[in-house]
Amino acid sequence: MCGTGSSLPSIPRPTPTVSRRKNTTGNRSDIGWKHGIDVQGNGKKVKCNYCSKTISGGIYRFKHHLAGTKEDSEPCASVSEEVKAVILKVCAEAKEASLKKRRFGDDEDYHEQTEKEKDNFQQKGKDIRNFVTKEKGAQVQSTINQMMKKDLKEQCDQQCAIFFYTSAIPFNVIKNPKFLKFCEMVGRYGIGYKPPSYHELRETRLKKAMTNVDEMLTEFKAERKRTGCSIMSDGWTDKKRRSICNFLVNSPKGTIFLYSLDTSDISKTINKVVKMLEDVIEFVGEENVVQIVTDNAASYKAAGEKMMETRKSLYWIPCAAHCIDLILEDFEKKLKDR
Repeated sequence: MCGTGSSLPSIPRPTPTVSRRKNTTGNRSDIGWKHGIDVQGNGKKVKCNYCSKTISGGIYRFKHHLAGTKEDSEPCASVSEEVKAVILKVCAEAKEASLKKRRFGDDEDYHEQTEKEKDNFQQKGKDIRNFVTKEKGAQVQSTINQMMKKDLKEQCDQQCAIFFYTSAIPFNVIKNPKFLKFCEMVGRYGIGYKPPSYHELRETRLKKAMTNVDEMLTEFKAERKRTGCSIMSDGWTDKKRRSICNFLVNSPKGTIFLYSLDTSDISKTINKVVKMLEDVIEFVGEENVVQIVTDNAASYKAAGEKMMETRKSLYWIPCAAHCIDLILEDFEKKLKDR
């Protein structure tokens, strides 16, 4: 029972929660608003601070305009790479969060999308599940890489082709593992890489490359002393009809090139061939040479036999490939067509 002057105690009623999503009208906490201006005051049209274009569809499409994803908007041509990377990461994280909500049926933004946006999303195949990994950090990074590489791959390929064309570089250079390694290293370095200057390329870098080769050859020389080696000669004729002979050294470590010699006035005279081969042996070290391999020409054969008489630890061997070539030539000359 209540008296006349008494009053009922007031019971506080719960205040209804008002949803204030990040991109709703009047909310300017979205990072995209730092780079654009609300044209109509309702958040539906945003003017870009960099290219001055007006993007319809709200801050969502405007961020994709800055990120250059080509998702429902034209990429901005004037935005800096730093801003582009930041916005691209935001878009990737938002898409990842949206995907997780969809899996549990709790994505409000997704249900509020227009039918046109849903169709475009499905047609363009932007589902992040196609190119993400299991770890969260890797998911975001994979999404960023996918979006960035989509436009840059075509541009990089075309610029690479133009470089080859304007420098008259043979196309088979693209197969060189060293070129592929160079591209990989540039990718690891990232934005801002500058190639060596003309002076560095012909002086500093060249000397360093020669030093590296010398260090590598030290290992080959040590292998020669331990196991012995074979000297191989490879004769050929250049465009001026000169006889050129390449000399190489083979060991269990591998084969390396020594030098080339013009043998136009040497290859037909036995004594000159002997002197030429002895010079190569002295260059490598007589104590390291086990055998010498030349073609099966008469002068080389006679020189090899003469050297085995004077050097008891040395063997001369004709080149098997040249012997087979001579056999096939004899077949061609002596066999008659039937």
